[in-house]
Amino acid sequence: MNKFKKLYCRTFQLAFRAALPFLPYRRPQIAGSVEAIPAILEKNHCDNALIITDAGIRKLGLTERLEQALTRSGLKFSIYDKTVANPTTDNVAEALDLYRAEGCNAIIGFGGGSSMDCAKAVGARVAKPRQTLAKMKGILKVHRRLPLLIAIPTTAGTGSETTLAAVITDAATRHKYPINDFCLIPRYAVLDAKVTLSLPPFITATTGMDALTHAVEAYIGNSTTIGTRRDALRAVKLIFENIDTAYSHGSDRKARRNMLRASFYAGCAFTKSYVGYVHAVAHSLGGEYNVPHGLANAVILPMVLKAYGPAIHKKLHRLAVAAGVAGKDTPHDVAAKAFIRAVEEMKQRFSIGDTIPQIREEDIPKLAGYADKEANPLYPVPVLMDADELELFYYQLMEKE
Repeated sequence: MNKFKKLYCRTFQLAFRAALPFLPYRRPQIAGSVEAIPAILEKNHCDNALIITDAGIRKLGLTERLEQALTRSGLKFSIYDKTVANPTTDNVAEALDLYRAEGCNAIIGFGGGSSMDCAKAVGARVAKPRQTLAKMKGILKVHRRLPLLIAIPTTAGTGSETTLAAVITDAATRHKYPINDFCLIPRYAVLDAKVTLSLPPFITATTGMDALTHAVEAYIGNSTTIGTRRDALRAVKLIFENIDTAYSHGSDRKARRNMLRASFYAGCAFTKSYVGYVHAVAHSLGGEYNVPHGLANAVILPMVLKAYGPAIHKKLHRLAVAAGVAGKDTPHDVAAKAFIRAVEEMKQRFSIGDTIPQIREEDIPKLAGYADKEANPLYPVPVLMDADELELFYYQLMEKE
């Protein structure tokens, strides 16, 4: 990256970091069960909710306890269950039409990050009915109060129940972009371990590593606070202690509950301190090829950590201690390598590969351009890279013939 762009990026990031204490971040209020939702709706004078989920969640019957609780309380609800992985502008438009047609006054995102992102985007369109999602992309372009928004994560990974971001894919161009505003933070997060018990092992693994990526990128970046560092360390510790149990013994409620807590802490960390190039590359792959976000993050994470080199060794040392793979007296470089190796071994245990087969060489300049535009100057990465440098990651991710 040339020196003028570097100066611009670092100046932008420095200004944003200086503003952190004055920005209206907030944590969602936590509920421990979907059974609490009728009381939450009544407390907020809402009587007609739109539940936004996907067909897989609905088919598994995970929404039934919520539906029964709402019915017993005499509350109306409608369900939109067509959300796809990497939700599109078409999903948002269809769910918005249903919200309006049924006279809803609250939104419940029920599922993984895709359902919650779709729910946030629907809320943004309700708040700003005359503005397209494309005009809201970037930072602080919604700035209006959304309808009551409740998030129920069924995976312990995305952290979307805590964040100010919604990531949407343009249905026509396949360009994936984030919308970031404080009003998108859900007012309530329901951390109910029961809805995660049927999560298949591979999804448990990739979403868990998604949460790990959130915590790691938030921690190694240049815009951390005491609070975000604490949350990131908590998340890393919980993930290393519980992800294997959740993967191998999916019915273990303690492990599932701890993974939900880890995801929540990681979400709190990165919603303030942001992420980095792992996410920028992953988002481009999700938009172009519909690669699941958690899987992409898991594949890419150790590759980017190695590329950052000594600039992050001291911080990776602290993460390695939290993960239990190094001691406080271990040299920084040794601990950093131990942490990266532990991530690689985690991938191997979960049968997560090192490539993204969908990548086509002719697409790489475009994909790197998307990643560069997303990350620079917004993400306070430890080492700056431009589109040409980011291209190298895509070549590494291609399957070798």
